[in-house]
Amino acid sequence: MGRRAKGEGSLLKIYGKKDANGNKKAVSEIWYAQYRHHGKTVRVSTGETSKMKALHELRRLMSERDGGLAPDANKLRYADLRQMLIDNYREKENRTLTTDADGEETVHGLKQLDQFFGYGKDNPGPRVFEITPQTSQHFARKRKAQGVGNAIINRGLACLRRMLRIAHGDDRIARVPKVHFLPEPRARKGFLELPKFNELLALLPTHLKPLVLFLYYCGVRGGEAKQIEWSQVDLDRRLIRLEEEQTKTDEARYAPLPAELVMLLKTIEPKTGKVFDDKNLRVEWQKACAACGQGTRTLVEPKTKGGWSWYRYKGLAVHDLRRSAVRNLVTVASVPEKVAMSISGHKTRAVFDRYHIVSTTDVSAAMSKLELAASGIGESLVKEEIAASKKKRASSRK
Repeated sequence: MGRRAKGEGSLLKIYGKKDANGNKKAVSEIWYAQYRHHGKTVRVSTGETSKMKALHELRRLMSERDGGLAPDANKLRYADLRQMLIDNYREKENRTLTTDADGEETVHGLKQLDQFFGYGKDNPGPRVFEITPQTSQHFARKRKAQGVGNAIINRGLACLRRMLRIAHGDDRIARVPKVHFLPEPRARKGFLELPKFNELLALLPTHLKPLVLFLYYCGVRGGEAKQIEWSQVDLDRRLIRLEEEQTKTDEARYAPLPAELVMLLKTIEPKTGKVFDDKNLRVEWQKACAACGQGTRTLVEPKTKGGWSWYRYKGLAVHDLRRSAVRNLVTVASVPEKVAMSISGHKTRAVFDRYHIVSTTDVSAAMSKLELAASGIGESLVKEEIAASKKKRASSRK
C-alpha cells in the first residue's frame, strides 16, 4: 500500500522500549489511527489487527471528525453515557433524578440498564459503538425472560434512548441507533363510585384517610400531595396552594378542599411539617382493596430456603383515585373541563381525556336525557300541529 496523502491520516503500531539487543518490540498487534483535529495530533486505537479493517475504522473516525464529533468518540463507554444522563438531569433540576438508599443518584429505568450492561466500579460497560438496534431487542428479550412487564421494560429502553440522544446532542456520537420499544397495555380505566370509595375509606387506617380523601376529591398527583406543608393550607378558605417547584408542570395552582377533609385536618396537631402521612400506604391500600372487593392479594411463598414470602397484588391502584376525581368533577359535578384541569394539574387536553372515564351509568343517563328532550320536542310539535289545524278550520268557516 502506497504512502497516504497529507491530511488523510495514517495507521501505525505502537512500539515499546528497545530490548537488550537494541531491537524494537511491538507492544500489541492492534493498529492505531492517527490524524489531526483542531491543529492537534489525535492517536486512538482501532481495536483491529487487520490493516484493512483498521483503515476502515480510520476513515470512520475522520468522517466523525469532519462532522464535528469529539476525537475520543470511539472510546466512549456506557459509563460515560450514564454520567452524561445524570449530569443532564442534575443540570435541569429534573425531579425524576432521585437518590437511592446507598446515596447514589439514579433515574427510573437506569438500574435495569446497569444490570444488563454489567456496569460497576470495575466495569465501565461496552463501548458505545457496540450499542446497536439489536442491543435494545436483546435487552427486551432478557427482561421478558425474567418475567418483567412491557411497561417496565420500556422505561429502561427510554432511559437508554435518552442517554444516546444526549451524547448525540453534545456531538459525542455520530448517530442515535434505533431503540425498539415493546407494545404497552392500554391505559388503565379504574375508578371508584362514591359509595364504593366510602366503603374503602372506612377500611383504611386513620392516618391515611386525609391523604386518600384529598386524592379522591381533587385528583392531585400522589407525589405532589406528599410534598404539601401546613404553611400552604388555608382551612378557613378551604384551599391548598401547590407551589410551582412541587408540581409536575412547574406551575403553581390551588386545590379546593371538601368539607369532610377540612374537618379531619382541623383535628391534626401540631400543624407543622408535612400535611399528609403516607406511612405504609401501599400495603394498607392493598389490604383495604382486597377486603372490599377492589383487588386481590395472593401469598407467594419463597423459592429458596430462608427467603421471604410476599403478596402479589392485582386490582385498583392509588393512582386510580386521580381518574375518579376527574370523572366526578366533570361528569357528576358538571365542573367546566378547564376548571377541572386546573384542579387536577393536567396541562394537555389529550392526557386529560385519558383520565375522563365514562361509565355505563353515564351512557344510560345520556340516553335518558335525550329521551326527555325528544319527548319535549314531540309535545311541542303536536301542539303546533293542533294549533295549525284549528287555525285552518277557522279559516275555512269564514
